Amino acid sequence: MDDEMRMLLFGPPGSGKGTQAAVLATELAVPAISTGDMLREAVAAGTPLGQRVESIMLGGQLVDDATMADVVRGRLQAADAGEGFVLDGYPRTLPQARELDDILEEGDCELDHVVVLEVPEEELVERTLRRGRADDSAEVVRHRLREYRNKTEPLIGYYRERHLLRAVDGHQPVAAVTADVLAAVGRGA
Repeated sequence: MDDEMRMLLFGPPGSGKGTQAAVLATELAVPAISTGDMLREAVAAGTPLGQRVESIMLGGQLVDDATMADVVRGRLQAADAGEGFVLDGYPRTLPQARELDDILEEGDCELDHVVVLEVPEEELVERTLRRGRADDSAEVVRHRLREYRNKTEPLIGYYRERHLLRAVDGHQPVAAVTADVLAAVGRGA
């Protein structure tokens, strides 16, 4: 059996992607790669990348495709991602999905599974506001949800056509979501 696992985890803001990515990475013994965390760390550290994306993120906008592709390409080339990864936060648009295909092809690999976490919108708003991040106001959260619906939801069809998509109910306890994701990707108990 091939132990490698290259998984894309996506869903609307507040759906639990970050939490699940961390837990799944431990379960699957691969790194969790969160583009959102990488960008927030760059902002906090005041790096050139952080300075470039800070105002974009505070406004709830998406960082441009070329910048995101560079961030992801660099991270996926790291040695620890050679045996697989759980990618959270990228791609968010169809052009980014095509760019990810190119990045993976450069590394002579492809995605094994794409898991979308489904959670009702009002729960998403409540969860996001409870995190208490500086860039999480109700207005910004609702804007991010509109951006998700307009730009990221089309990925569902893109990955469904490629027979990679697995939908999981993200509106349940963390352990239950993890168990459902693992079952959906053939790694359940």
